[in-house]
Amino acid sequence: MKADTHPNYHFIKVVMTDGTDYMTRSTYGNDGDTLNLDIDPKTHPAWTGGSQQLMDRGGRLSKFNSRFGGISLGKK
Repeated sequence: MKADTHPNYHFIKVVMTDGTDYMTRSTYGNDGDTLNLDIDPKTHPAWTGGSQQLMDRGGRLSKFNSRFGGISLGKK
């Protein structure tokens, strides 16, 4: 195996947006560095399932429904 092929894997401190922190191993920075997160799983809607609304003000959805809204396939 070749020497010096692996990155330097060391401990860093990760600080969440609410101020909580934890130690983890990473290749980021140097040993003992601090990584401050701008977005974390506790606050970002991608992880928390935040409210998402479909607001279409005469855009693509309205155009689609006006063109194809009356089509019914396989009438019973």
